[in-house]
Amino acid sequence: MSVAAMALAMTLGGCQMENKSMEKNGNVVIDAIMSRRSIRQYKDTPVDRELLQKIAECGVNAPNAMNKQEWEVRIVDDQDYLNGVTELMKEGMPFFVKSDEPGFRNGFRNAMAIIAVACPDDPMGMTLINIGLMGENMCLAAQDLGLGTCVMVGPSAFLANDEKAKPYLDKLGFSEGYKLRYVLGVGYPDETPAAKPRDLGKIKFVD
Repeated sequence: MSVAAMALAMTLGGCQMENKSMEKNGNVVIDAIMSRRSIRQYKDTPVDRELLQKIAECGVNAPNAMNKQEWEVRIVDDQDYLNGVTELMKEGMPFFVKSDEPGFRNGFRNAMAIIAVACPDDPMGMTLINIGLMGENMCLAAQDLGLGTCVMVGPSAFLANDEKAKPYLDKLGFSEGYKLRYVLGVGYPDETPAAKPRDLGKIKFVD
């Protein structure tokens, strides 16, 4: 199972936070779900740590099997860290890092902060489902706070597997047995992508 499990969540999972979105559809949760888009260009405006903390807290309030909470979350807004990883990514995965694009800042889609999520393996794959639910909570919380997000597997795979990136992975300080699964880019959007069509035919009632 991959991080596609993130698509399973349809709720903010009990996160307690001040509402900042307009009730366009009469329900702020539904509005956040329907308006949220993956953002791949961000303004160079720093994100306040209080907001990043709130997003992460919404994440850990996600449903999870037997409430074991087998996840670990690390927030990085240190630009030296992001830039350092980017320099390594330029060498190790140049196909992903488009450093020749106008306004390029880093290999995390120019996000001003990242939230790294790790979990251990388990035979049933429940930990992956759990962090998928966590990720959706964080995406929706960010949307409600006027921030954009993008789930990135490429940079996390690079951090987890490239030997040169090991010092940066070690700095995240995950517990033994916990593996980095994905990185969530967070920042103020510098684009407004249109919604992509959804196949509602995938939904069927069983009588």
